[in-house]
Amino acid sequence: MRTRIKICGIIDPDDARQAASAGVDAIGLVFHPPSRRHVTPDQAAAVINALPPFVSVVGLFLNPSADAVHEILRRLPIDQLQFHGTESPEFCRQFSRRYLKALGMAGDVAGLSVRVAEHETAAGFLLDSHAPGGQGGTGEVFDWSSFPRSYPRPLVLAGGLRCDNVAAAVRQCRPFAVDVSSGVERQPGRKCPELVSKFVSEVRRGEDE
Repeated sequence: MRTRIKICGIIDPDDARQAASAGVDAIGLVFHPPSRRHVTPDQAAAVINALPPFVSVVGLFLNPSADAVHEILRRLPIDQLQFHGTESPEFCRQFSRRYLKALGMAGDVAGLSVRVAEHETAAGFLLDSHAPGGQGGTGEVFDWSSFPRSYPRPLVLAGGLRCDNVAAAVRQCRPFAVDVSSGVERQPGRKCPELVSKFVSEVRRGEDE
């Protein structure tokens, strides 16, 4: 199965165009003001308008208010939502959008099935290196041996992925998708076209090994 690729934390239209040209499947827009990759609705609109057809737009939130999410959806054509905080299943499913739930893998591997079962309406789950209930990803790698292969639900691998380790990650974990942000940046929020292209190539190499 082809591994899907998402580049998260895009803030610039040129970066969006270059990511699409490299062959990514989705880009992520961060709607969490404390983040260095946060975008305003106007910035997000410029990024979205730079994308060609068939590249999905994912809106990332961390413990937002319902009004904040509704306002983004009113103003922008967001395809899917991604929740990184302690949002309840009831909160996540109220927006009439497919959603991903991020689950922290630091220190609570045994509870993964329980947390997945709580969000039975989620389209998939992003497994990252933060602690359960934590404040988003850390950009660090977690123990990939805890990533369950052949899982009955789509799992996205995130956390510390870079060009020099993503082939090994894909080979070992066989995730439905991989998600990268800082691992392809030249500075926070600004993606490096060469690193993005190399990352995509390395994902494909991992699939073939």
